[in-house]
Amino acid sequence: MRLNDLLVTTYEYKGNSIPIDLSFDNVLDVLDVMSTKGLYEFQLAEMCLVLLFGVDVIEMDDYFTVWNDVHDQFLNPENDEFVEYDLKGNPMPKKKEKKLIDLGEDAEYIYASFMQAYGIDLLEEQTKMHWFKFKGLLNGLPENTIMKQIIQIRSWEPSKGESTEYKKNMREMQEIYSLKDDMED
Repeated sequence: MRLNDLLVTTYEYKGNSIPIDLSFDNVLDVLDVMSTKGLYEFQLAEMCLVLLFGVDVIEMDDYFTVWNDVHDQFLNPENDEFVEYDLKGNPMPKKKEKKLIDLGEDAEYIYASFMQAYGIDLLEEQTKMHWFKFKGLLNGLPENTIMKQIIQIRSWEPSKGESTEYKKNMREMQEIYSLKDDMED
């Protein structure tokens, strides 16, 4: 997101600007589809493109090309990641980072945090608030919001100088606020 760029509301397709729905709730629907198990890649691409553009806007032969482009431009959080390279120019292996937030599981906490921090009712903003605005506000939540506090709990690791009671309490809090994926691991 750049502050001197207009929010994206159209997509260039075969020489035409066609409307794209990047409202945060629609993008959350797309992310839900992306996490659905048992879909073939073609089905996934088709369902996501229908959510973003509507029915029969993108030709079937172009599904993969358009979907990959849209995904990379607007939905792929890895676009912003810094990649370290070794002396030979190979990407350095990355330590698997612990997932600290899940947009689905943490929906109530995100909702409450937006109300607390910004006075924004996300339910009233459905179909209105752009995905880029949502991401910016989510990433900028103040430390005193419930979502930020939960992220701090999830990311906590014991260190020297902390009392046994504090460590026990934090481990209990981590268990309470753990994500389903973490519980399965």
